[in-house]
Amino acid sequence: MTNDLQLQTARKPDARTWDGPASRIREALDRCPRLALSHGPTPLERMERLEAALGGPKLWVKRDDCTGLATGGNKTRKLEYLVGEALAVDADTLITTGAVQSNHARQTAAAAAKAGLDCVLVLLDKVPIQDAAYQFGGNVLLDHLLGATIRRYPADADPVAEMERIAAELRAAGKRPYIIPGGGSNPVGSRGYVECALELAEQSAAQGFEPDAVIVGAGSAGTQAGLVAGLVGLGLKTQVIGVSVGPERAPLEELVAQMTAQTMAELDLGPLDRARIEADDGYVGPGYGLPTDAMVEAVGMAARLEALVLDPVYTGKAMSGLIGAARAGRFDGMRNAIFIHTGGSVVIGNYRGSFAVPGDPA
Repeated sequence: MTNDLQLQTARKPDARTWDGPASRIREALDRCPRLALSHGPTPLERMERLEAALGGPKLWVKRDDCTGLATGGNKTRKLEYLVGEALAVDADTLITTGAVQSNHARQTAAAAAKAGLDCVLVLLDKVPIQDAAYQFGGNVLLDHLLGATIRRYPADADPVAEMERIAAELRAAGKRPYIIPGGGSNPVGSRGYVECALELAEQSAAQGFEPDAVIVGAGSAGTQAGLVAGLVGLGLKTQVIGVSVGPERAPLEELVAQMTAQTMAELDLGPLDRARIEADDGYVGPGYGLPTDAMVEAVGMAARLEALVLDPVYTGKAMSGLIGAARAGRFDGMRNAIFIHTGGSVVIGNYRGSFAVPGDPA
């Protein structure tokens, strides 16, 4: 049965007057089913000590680690629309996929618990780390505490096929499953970051600037796609730079472009200029989820200079991209750049061997 008390069509607009493109985007989002899950709007904070260390421009952080759902993160925004749609079609079970320590899987399990739905997680052993802390701690422990059914598969398994197979099993048993793609990345999930773009524009305007650049970790593409769609729809010139956590640049940019165009079409936001799609794959290192020296430096700098706790898989590599871009002059001529903190710090303990804690035998 659809949870009528929890299901909403949209977050109610605040007391400020929305006009022009922002009003049209809000009206489009208001027509979409949505389940309120996040603490928003999330803060936009200045990173003055980091910008001083890097020599400018003004650096800001959008604190989407503070969305609130089971330690927070960017997937909460996507899940508001994905679970809203699941409830609208009377689903009773969510199925999704990710790596063993997937933040998306953990937040999906949390959203299911909040909405009173069952949850099945298809977890792939994508990262060659086999110690018990990685395999059973962090997000895996939280998945268990949140009540999800966990199914594990080797790295080369086909997650889409496995989710379809599980959905068929559940339907045969009289259940009503709803499949959420990895990362919550499709045009439905990307609506959450169209909404985030509205927040960013409003918060930036309140601080007296229009952002020149937004830097965000990129993997399954939905977060970057939603940001680009929203900012383009608003008529802003802000360039969104996706720092890859795994995919090579060309296929990642193609995926982002396709998802952005689909999101814009569904919300009637106009055409996409392909030049607005930019990805940087120079900070992946040996592979997804594997540490790099640049990531270790970035996590340490963010902690010591801004008291920001990043994670080694997504935000640590994204911040290493921001630091590298600043040092290389990528931001020369820009006045303001925003880093999107997408959460994930719950996994940092699984990588303690990368951070040389005194006395730690790891």
